[in-house]
Amino acid sequence: MKTTVLAPATLFTVFLACSPATEVREPAQAPVSPVVEPAPTAQSEPAATAPAEPAPEPSPEELKKAEELKKLNEDFAAARAAHEAELARLTPEIRAEAKALAEKRHTNGREAIAAAMKGRHRKPGNPERDVQRHPVDTLAFFGLRPNQTVIEYGPGEGWYTELLAPTLASSGKLYVTMTDPNGPRDQRATLYGERTRLFLERLPEAYGKVGTIVIDPRAPKLGMEGTADLVLAIRSLHGMHNNGTLSAWLTEFHRALKPKGVLGIVQHRAPADANPDESSKKGYLPERWVIEQVEAAGFKLAQKSELNANPRDTKDHPEGVWSLPPTLRQGDTDREKYVAIGESDRMTLKFVKP
Repeated sequence: MKTTVLAPATLFTVFLACSPATEVREPAQAPVSPVVEPAPTAQSEPAATAPAEPAPEPSPEELKKAEELKKLNEDFAAARAAHEAELARLTPEIRAEAKALAEKRHTNGREAIAAAMKGRHRKPGNPERDVQRHPVDTLAFFGLRPNQTVIEYGPGEGWYTELLAPTLASSGKLYVTMTDPNGPRDQRATLYGERTRLFLERLPEAYGKVGTIVIDPRAPKLGMEGTADLVLAIRSLHGMHNNGTLSAWLTEFHRALKPKGVLGIVQHRAPADANPDESSKKGYLPERWVIEQVEAAGFKLAQKSELNANPRDTKDHPEGVWSLPPTLRQGDTDREKYVAIGESDRMTLKFVKP
């Protein structure tokens, strides 16, 4: 047998061919961190606006308050306009007459009031009320004298003040109560105070000596202990009762008066069997009930009069006493009817401090 001898290179080649398959690897590479692309920058867009919710409907109470504030602002404007009109009306001649009237000395109250009633200083429309209010007889009934110290509670627009001020200017003294004219402008009491202030300022020739007592109607206080000869409460007791202050005001009047001093009351008169808590809201109070309240405060009824009675007043009007003249709150509705009735039926009561 012939033996074939393979060359070494050949043997190596055969060896490789007969060896198990060998895995060929790529050279190891360092791990590559994944490339993180920056997030795209969002364009600034306006935030979506939610639709506005409709404003809630005002409540009946809010509507009423808004209406009252509107009316109050109108009344402030009207008071200022009336003041300007009076300033224009009060000529130098009228002012001179008012000054002479205030300087004149009278022997009795009846004569003094009668003279004041004729004065041209009086606001137009006021003299027309004389026939229904009987100022000479009413004040004489209360015993007014020109040398007295008198407190007029709640002068309103000054109907009695324009008579009392010149009457008492020479030898007596008149004080009027007034609410604070510098109070909040959303309060009706501030309007009343401003109205009184304007009234007194417009004619110093007649009203310059009038003293003022600034009060809070809901916190009775006069600070005039034992100084007054006469306190007048004209058509005002129903308001005190509505505020729950009637007893307190009567006590304050009693304190302000001298012994034997007089409290003079003129008040819209309700039917005898009326409930005062209800009738007062219409401006009326029952007479017997009023007498009981005043006497409970320490006064004694001296006399009563029918001077200011009005039997035509049926006392059942939609707006109470304010349906009647001079207010005529219902405007043209049944105007002739209420003008024919005239002013309210009123009690006239004279009380004395023992």
